[in-house]
Amino acid sequence: MTDLDFRCTGVRPEPFGASPTLLFGLRIEERDHLPVHAVVLRCQLRIEPAKRTYDPDEVDMLGDLFGEPDRWNSTLKPLQFAHASITVPAFSGTTHVDLPVPCTYDTEVASASYFRALARGEVPLLMLFSGTVFTGNDRFRAEPVPWHKEASCLMPVAVWQELIEAYFPNTGWLRLRKDRLDELRRYRSAHALPSWERVFEDLLATAEAAQLKGAE
Repeated sequence: MTDLDFRCTGVRPEPFGASPTLLFGLRIEERDHLPVHAVVLRCQLRIEPAKRTYDPDEVDMLGDLFGEPDRWNSTLKPLQFAHASITVPAFSGTTHVDLPVPCTYDTEVASASYFRALARGEVPLLMLFSGTVFTGNDRFRAEPVPWHKEASCLMPVAVWQELIEAYFPNTGWLRLRKDRLDELRRYRSAHALPSWERVFEDLLATAEAAQLKGAE
């Protein structure tokens, strides 16, 4: 059985992608230093939120994902981040490749909501590998990449922030049901508001005024 070892060497934004993409550097070693003809590699990436601490401002932004902080001992469960795949070309011994991982800024997706809540530090990630490795000296052989193959990665929060700022500068995205969007359109039209930002500003101001009046 071909014995591959995987290490993450770093992560950086893809500067010229058609959509937001992170490049995870991988060091792949064939421990017996036998020739590898190719690897069809798949990777599942998970966020491990229990493996870091959180500042108060971050805690306030994570309630929708994990609930009240006094419950976090039981609610800080791993979050699905992404699936990615790549074909690794032939090598002998050790090779280095970049694994492109497409990202979303849709705040309805748990991983994007989690990243957006973080102000600093690093994101603990677990990379789980599978796929097929093609090897052989005198004959061609195809073997599965064992499911227990994995690697840890600490992705700087600043890398995610840099990526999103490059593709969506100073903006965010919300996905709404069609009937809710229609209601907002009618509200905007009825109040002659020039932009969606003004719609939300107006609604927030109204809600804040009602809250203050109720507290009197």
